[in-house]
Amino acid sequence: MPLGLLALAMGGFGIGLTEFVIMGLLPEVSADFQVSESVAGYLISGYALSVAIGAIVITAAVTRFDRKRVLQALMVLFIGGNLLSALAPTYEVMMGGRVLAALCHGAFFGIGSVLAADLVPASKRAGAIATMFAGLTIANVLGVPFGTFLGQQFGWRSTFWAITVIGVVALIGIATLVPSVSRPADAPESGGLRTELQAFRSPQVWFSIAVTILGFGGMFGAFTYIAFTLTEVGGFASTSVPWLLVLFGGGLFVGNVLGGRAADKALARTLITILAVLTVVLVVFALTAGSKPMTIVALFFMGAFGFATVPGLQMRIMNYAAQAPTMASGANIAAFNVGNALGAWLGGITIAAGLGFTSPIWMGAALTVGALAVLVLATAVDRRSKDQSVEEDPAVVSV
Repeated sequence: MPLGLLALAMGGFGIGLTEFVIMGLLPEVSADFQVSESVAGYLISGYALSVAIGAIVITAAVTRFDRKRVLQALMVLFIGGNLLSALAPTYEVMMGGRVLAALCHGAFFGIGSVLAADLVPASKRAGAIATMFAGLTIANVLGVPFGTFLGQQFGWRSTFWAITVIGVVALIGIATLVPSVSRPADAPESGGLRTELQAFRSPQVWFSIAVTILGFGGMFGAFTYIAFTLTEVGGFASTSVPWLLVLFGGGLFVGNVLGGRAADKALARTLITILAVLTVVLVVFALTAGSKPMTIVALFFMGAFGFATVPGLQMRIMNYAAQAPTMASGANIAAFNVGNALGAWLGGITIAAGLGFTSPIWMGAALTVGALAVLVLATAVDRRSKDQSVEEDPAVVSV
């Protein structure tokens, strides 16, 4: 494994920690700044919105620059944002720090996915992307519980100081371990923003974005209100929720690794299978949420199959935008966050409609079915297009 992938994973770990750890620290932040819980919650939604914006705008602005240098600059932005959060004298400054850190999130994973894929042979590209995203999953499994504990014991600012240090370590790692020339010799040079935007002429790029929004929206829609499902339906004590979330995070990690390996062997078949199984898992979870043993099993597999799609979905859009993958990769990272927002919004609607705390899981299953349908359609359209190309020119061999 190239050591550069470990540096990228460290960056992903820090970014994942910044995104999720605030959830466990909202009471302390709310009390310190003397704002309501709902206003404090804007530190989460504001971050997510900034991720989606940064994934498109920043990626578009840096398409002509060397990817390694861009990632280093993004980590500097990340460090600055978390340092500002750690020192913030007011809620508004804290929000500014969150937005600053979030702007690097989407661009880091979008550009980092392309760079990670360039570090390994073509047959291992999805696995390389999974390695980078492993940092994000580890942040959920280990970083968030530890960061929450640290903030509760030594004040919430201590957590952001720790994240700032992690950012510095990741910056040093990227500077020293990622090769200066990471693009394969046979890959085309970037022609700038206009060239990158041409990738969006491909219907398959848009199919990929739609699958990402629906598929990830399905998993996140079910997960957003999981604490209510666990306590109100499953009968778990509120003190058990953090440990159950660690179990969910373990599923994310396992699914990310295995999903990446499977996608390298058979991308389309892997994604179709994962989405189909995820639908089944969500349906079973919704039906058995009142059973503690079944809930524990379903929670793990929801995380595993939900995140197993990530390396493959990122690889799919990069394959269909092979001549200019950077913007398409960033757009897909934005799509993940749009899916997060869509799933959370629709899940909230079902609860507000009085359908109960299993309704977001049913909504998640419906979104996943939608993702599966779009992917099957996209695969059929792609196969038909290739068959027509062969008929028109028998010398064409599809790969």
